[in-house]
Amino acid sequence: MHKRTELINWRRFISSPARYAVAFSVLALSMSPALPAQSNSQYRIFAGNTHSHTELTWSHGEQWEHSPCAGILVYGSEPADPFVSLWSKGYVFKNKCPGIYVINSWQLPSPGMTLKPDWKSVQGLPSRHYQLAKQDGYDFYVTSDHSQEAVFSPSGPANPAWQATKQQAAAATGPGFVALAGFEFSENNGPGGRGHINVINTASILNALAPGVDLSYLYRWLATAKPNGDGPVVASFNHPGPDQYADWAGRTPAVTDVITMLEVINHNDHIHYQAFVNALDKGWKVSPVCGLDNHGLTGIGKFKSRTFVLASAKTKVAILDAMKHRRTYASLDNNLRCRYSVNGKVMGSTLDHPSAFHFDIHISDPDTSNPADKITKIDIVKDHGEIAQTYTPTTPGYDVTWKPTITDAQSKYFFVRVWNAGGGDAPHPDPTKPVAWLAPVWTGR
Repeated sequence: MHKRTELINWRRFISSPARYAVAFSVLALSMSPALPAQSNSQYRIFAGNTHSHTELTWSHGEQWEHSPCAGILVYGSEPADPFVSLWSKGYVFKNKCPGIYVINSWQLPSPGMTLKPDWKSVQGLPSRHYQLAKQDGYDFYVTSDHSQEAVFSPSGPANPAWQATKQQAAAATGPGFVALAGFEFSENNGPGGRGHINVINTASILNALAPGVDLSYLYRWLATAKPNGDGPVVASFNHPGPDQYADWAGRTPAVTDVITMLEVINHNDHIHYQAFVNALDKGWKVSPVCGLDNHGLTGIGKFKSRTFVLASAKTKVAILDAMKHRRTYASLDNNLRCRYSVNGKVMGSTLDHPSAFHFDIHISDPDTSNPADKITKIDIVKDHGEIAQTYTPTTPGYDVTWKPTITDAQSKYFFVRVWNAGGGDAPHPDPTKPVAWLAPVWTGR
């Protein structure tokens, strides 16, 4: 795949209408059961994944054999002389051979990589991902390939691979399942900060490695980005470090209205809690999600952590509306049912400067035959990660309601954490740590 002729053939293969004009029969998946009546009970709870990579992320993934080659070797313009291009060791370079080449801002596998003979059994186009996600009971599933992959060159709304992604998402969406097209903006070497961001439901696509395209450029672009058909454009901070994205700089009201989520859980069990708290303290209004970040088909059935949304219906518009309005939570348990309201306003809301906060928290788990799924503790957390109140049921159970009142005239936000007896369904469960993180409620201060 490293030869130019092979790359051209690959792009022709991907852009072929026969590859993506695939019709799927709609599976008769039942709607998730409604929780007991409470504030904002018009919302139902749906489970899915907000971050996954298909074979369009061709430079790396489950389709390749393990190789000692690692890192990224970059070929591009010399800053001092834009008419001269040179090789550099890039932004992540290890060992004696690179695993990935970046040539003039486009990413492809190095000649040292070997494709698995049966690679299609572990990787596929977005349509295959959507099909397996339906079969495994996901309510929604986002594909988010790296936008700097060579197949997306030139970038833009008319790029054949990007059009295929959008068309396959539309074909896979029906009454029982919502498929969403997105891309991952992977800023790995920008002078204005580094970090990956999932962009969902845009008409066009943007390469993070293109000259002059950094985080601040993306923030401006997102403010005016056109949606892909119905529903809003939404975005998420992916697998963030505590001080990433230039220590959370560059926030504007316009981009705050688009980047509404943050991966507290990445790749099934990697927790990014401190980044969540730091982003909130810097003024970002983000709610927790789980991005499985699977680079192949295997993780669809294997990984058990989930993003949950509180939506009015299982439709594209309703799921995106839930993300837009921050009605999300991330859980290491794949069917934990969580919701809460404050002063009658659902999680994700912004209140009007109250000093008394009346919480109505309801947590349940349908696996009532499994003692590991009993709810053992609930926290209310405020600014800087400080615990405002904790509730420990005298007898842990599968259905817990807690209605505390907190008086506070200074805090800017509150959110809820949940524990259970087993620590969740992801690998290495630890019942001494939270199993779920719920969307904040902002006080308006």
